[in-house]
Amino acid sequence: MTLIYTQPMIVARHNWTKEEILDIYNKPLMELLYEAATIHRQHHDPNVVQVSTLLSIKTGGCSEDCGYCPQAARYHTDIEGNDLMSVQHVKAQALRAKTSGSSRVCMGAAWRNVKDGPEFDQVLEMVRTINKMDMEVCCTLGMLTENQAKRLAEAGLYAYNHNLDTSEDYYKDVISTRAFEDRLETIDNVRKSNVTVCSGGIIGMGEALEDRAGMLVALSSLNPQPESVPINALVAVEGTPMEDMEPVSIWEMIRMVATTRIVMPETQVRLSAGRTEMSREGQAMCFFAGANSIFAGDKLLTTPNPDVNEDMEMFKLLGLNPQKPFTKISQPKTVEAKDSELQPLGEKPKWSRPEHTIERNEVAKQKSKLVAKE
Repeated sequence: MTLIYTQPMIVARHNWTKEEILDIYNKPLMELLYEAATIHRQHHDPNVVQVSTLLSIKTGGCSEDCGYCPQAARYHTDIEGNDLMSVQHVKAQALRAKTSGSSRVCMGAAWRNVKDGPEFDQVLEMVRTINKMDMEVCCTLGMLTENQAKRLAEAGLYAYNHNLDTSEDYYKDVISTRAFEDRLETIDNVRKSNVTVCSGGIIGMGEALEDRAGMLVALSSLNPQPESVPINALVAVEGTPMEDMEPVSIWEMIRMVATTRIVMPETQVRLSAGRTEMSREGQAMCFFAGANSIFAGDKLLTTPNPDVNEDMEMFKLLGLNPQKPFTKISQPKTVEAKDSELQPLGEKPKWSRPEHTIERNEVAKQKSKLVAKE
C-alpha cells in the first residue's frame, strides 16, 4: 500500500508579524525552499509563468527624488527622456510583445501623479486599444485618485502597479518627496475600482533584513493582498544616489522570493529587475521557490533586461509555459470614450511632500548640478 502525505492547504493571512517573517526568511535554505515550493503547488501550476512586457510610454523628467531611479530630473544619468508615446506606437509595441509570448503589457509613465487632461485621455485610449487586443493591460503612472482609477477600469485596465518600494521605516531614507501613506492611499483608490493591484518593492538599497520583512508585513496586511508582487533587485545606475550599492546575491533573491510565496500564497510573485545578473540556474531556483511571473523584453523602463528569445530558451529548458491572458481574472470590458459615464473632475489632491533631507540624495543632486555646468 502506498502512503500519500498531504499538506494542509495554506490560506492567505493578514496578520503576519515582522518576527514571524524573519524566522521564515532565515530558515535553513533547503527547508525554506521545500515549504515555499509546497505552498506554491497548492495554489499555482508550477510549470506556468506569467510573462509581462514593460513599456516606458513617457521617460525621464520626474520631479520625485527616489534614490534608486535614473528618471528623476534632479540626477544626471544617461537616460534619454521622451514625451508621451502615441497610441499607434504603443499598439505596435503591444503587438510585438504579444507575438513574443507576453500576455500583459505594463505601461509606465514618469509622473509623480496622474493629472486629468489630454495626456491622461491618451493613456485611457492606449488601455482601450491593448485590451481589445485580448491582452492584459497594466499601468504604473504614480499616485491617482478614486475617480481616475475608475476611469482606467472603465477603459479596460486589468492591473495597476504602485510599489511600496521598501518598509515604512526605511522609506524615508529612499524618498523625501512623497510619503509612504500616499502609496497606501493610491492602492486603496485602485481597490475601489475593478482593477487588480500589483505592488512590491526593491531589495539591495541598503535596507536591513528587518526592512524587507517590514515591506512584506505591509503588503500582506492589505486585504485582499496584491494579485501581483514584483521583487526587484536594485540596478545601481551611475548618477543616482545609489550608484555605489553592492548588488544583492542570488541567495538573497531566492530567500526573498520564497518568503514572499509563503507569506502571500495566492499572489503571483514576479521576478523583476536584476535578472541580467542572474544565471539560468539562479532563476530556476527562484521559479522553484515560488516566482511565477517575469518581465520580458530587453529593457525595464530604463534598465537592461534579458532578451525575450533568451527567456523563451530558458522556458524550454525548464519545461515552463507562458501563462495565457485572463487566466486568474476574466477580461474587463472596454467602454469607449464617447460612451463613458465618468468625467474628469479636475482634482488637485494634496499628495504629501515631506521634503526632509536625505544626504545621499542631496549629494547626487549637487553632483548633477556640477556636471550640468561643465
